[in-house]
Amino acid sequence: MLQGPHGPFFGLLADALRSAGATVWRVGFNRGDEVFWRGRKGYVPFLGRVEDWPAVCADMLATMRISDIILYGDTRPIHAQAVRLARDRGIRVHVFEEGYLRPYWATYERGGSNGHSRLMDMDVAPMRAALARSRVETPEAPAHWGDLRQHVFYGAAYHFFVMAMNRRYQNFVSHRGITVRQEFRLHLRRLLMMPLHRLERWISTRRVRYGGFPYHLVLLQLEHDASFRAHSPFASQTEFIELCLEGFAAGAPRHHHLVFKAHPLEDGRAPVRTKIRDAARRLGVADRVHFLRGGKLANLLGAARTVVTVNSTAAQQALWRGLPLKAFGRAVYSKPEFVSHLPIEAFFATCDRPDMAAYADYRQYLLETSQVPGGFYSARGRRILLRQVVDMVLSDLDPYDALAAGMAAPRQPLRSTA
Repeated sequence: MLQGPHGPFFGLLADALRSAGATVWRVGFNRGDEVFWRGRKGYVPFLGRVEDWPAVCADMLATMRISDIILYGDTRPIHAQAVRLARDRGIRVHVFEEGYLRPYWATYERGGSNGHSRLMDMDVAPMRAALARSRVETPEAPAHWGDLRQHVFYGAAYHFFVMAMNRRYQNFVSHRGITVRQEFRLHLRRLLMMPLHRLERWISTRRVRYGGFPYHLVLLQLEHDASFRAHSPFASQTEFIELCLEGFAAGAPRHHHLVFKAHPLEDGRAPVRTKIRDAARRLGVADRVHFLRGGKLANLLGAARTVVTVNSTAAQQALWRGLPLKAFGRAVYSKPEFVSHLPIEAFFATCDRPDMAAYADYRQYLLETSQVPGGFYSARGRRILLRQVVDMVLSDLDPYDALAAGMAAPRQPLRSTA
């Protein structure tokens, strides 16, 4: 096991795998990794430099006779290098990620996730063929994002341990592009500012919902997010923001408005709000442009005309509601049946809706394969997730092959799971 989501999930997964007879090792790269392992056996600290990691990893894979590696996200440098080494040696790679159908699901795949997922090369037709022998009951998509408070708490705790107790790991370098101290301060500030942000968000959302104007919705992402950095055509969030505003100014009817919704975990490290304001003023549309700091997406999707994103997983909620979608990056839902290929200015002027019959089958396919009920951050979410995902990790078949073979793990509606 390499790095996992903030919090105790990887330690609990290791306990479950050991109870099934597996031998589990955990490579830790900082004090946060070590603390959340909580004294479990099999902890291997990596104390070297980043450039030493490939050689050390290759040696461990060979000398420890590793059969599988488990990690959270496959694009951070230490994980990408480990994945390449594992593939060269025929070692199975298990990848966890946030749910493609958030909030009440986590993603489990083999080999890669997001732009590296097997879904990228799949058409809807073979998905429908695999579903022909299945069609189990699946839960409806909830309206809210999920374990946000727990997510922020564990993020702040993790970065505190790294900042204050990391003497043993003097060579550790964060993959985020800022220092651990800066990361901790951002998490702490977000925790402290939550009440004020909630009030601000409520006021801004009411202005949009009760403004009486048609609007288009832009789903912003974290600029440092792995999916944005690895699978996006943009070097920065600013490029995407300016493209959306230019397309809106050129193509949208003059009585339409544009709403930018920040990611729920946006922490202010990128001056998103300032960039939107400045670009809107320059283009002469400032009175028709709005910025919302996170909040429930369902409150906005109900009246939106269209949705634009780079490759946010939240776009699946727009597709589920039949809204026209424009996506610029590589995403598992970027199928010709779902995503518009019109230029952005034409998209705002004349939107084309997704094929809802095809999307219904696609969504059902995800819910019966890689989307596992539960989550990483709340105690209840972890219980639900571990009940199913341990068997999936131990299976000889990955989730997609298991469904095709008629051996997919059983699915239970979330309402019946405690």
